[in-house]
Amino acid sequence: MSTRAERLIGKLDGAGVDLMMVTNLVNVRYLTGYTGTNGLALIGPNTRVFLTDFRYTEQADEEVVPEFDRVTVAQNLVTEVFEYLPQGTLNVGYESESTTVDALERTREAFPERAELVAVKGLVENMRLVKDEHEIELIAAASRIADDALEALLEGGIEGRTERELALMLEHDMRLRGASAPSFASIVAAGPHGALPHATPGDVRIERGQLVVFDWGALSGGYCSDCTRTVAVGEPGSEAREVYELVLGAQQVGLDEVRAGGNAKAIDKAVRDIIYGAGHEGHYGHGLGHGVGLEIHEAPTLSVRSDDTLQAGTVVTVEPGVYIPGKLGVRIEDLVVVTDDGVRILTSIPKALRIVD
Repeated sequence: MSTRAERLIGKLDGAGVDLMMVTNLVNVRYLTGYTGTNGLALIGPNTRVFLTDFRYTEQADEEVVPEFDRVTVAQNLVTEVFEYLPQGTLNVGYESESTTVDALERTREAFPERAELVAVKGLVENMRLVKDEHEIELIAAASRIADDALEALLEGGIEGRTERELALMLEHDMRLRGASAPSFASIVAAGPHGALPHATPGDVRIERGQLVVFDWGALSGGYCSDCTRTVAVGEPGSEAREVYELVLGAQQVGLDEVRAGGNAKAIDKAVRDIIYGAGHEGHYGHGLGHGVGLEIHEAPTLSVRSDDTLQAGTVVTVEPGVYIPGKLGVRIEDLVVVTDDGVRILTSIPKALRIVD
């Protein structure tokens, strides 16, 4: 099986470059295994060089895959990398989406005239889009940690606690279960606060009769999970139940539509039409889902603006919602692996409306 570096080399001609200078640390990790905070990979047909500084020399020796030569240089890696370029006239790709103007200027000043810097966009990110089985298992493990933590939290009761307290408890429990961190800042939003899709947990106490939105995930083995569940504290009332059932049905349609070869925009529309058709056109404004992997938001996207076609092995969320200002919010989200004939759902928590007493 080809290594990730070899797969990248196979894409260099198409990008118009002779070798690639990878500085985005997420991409560096994907290609080399390195998890530190200062590293650079230079990759070409006859070049596999990893650069870091003194602080990470030992870590690089332990983590970086053997095909790379490991070099310790000064902390400013981009001004040192030119010494490791092969001979001859070269087009050297750099990651334009993550390279600052300052870093680009310093690199140009350091590079010899024979080396032309060429902006390259999304080359490694596109490689990361389809996950291998090991990556999928790491994401599934992160999802299990997150699911177990929420189940424990709900079993302990949430009425009378604050949103902030619940978010901290959830994140602490995930760490105790093996997560290195939450994969993003946890959302706990009760009652009217739930109408904010990205609400920040506050000192708001959970009251009986409210819906509470939990959007959370674990980071484990470098990979993220993402899930949303909306629960009720006691009986939430007929309007809340009606909205919940609408979102639940729409989410199931989304799950049924997702498969390899599926048009992401069309899948988003199928779900959006259901919610809009029920009179909530002004209450659902975000996309249906996004890719998840080493980062919490990756390609592809499922939205009205997406041009993506889903591929088998991609991990995506399916997360419609309805948000009624001043009243309530409902979002239901599963994390799924796209397959040739549908999805493999990684999320284990049931989705029928849960009444928490």
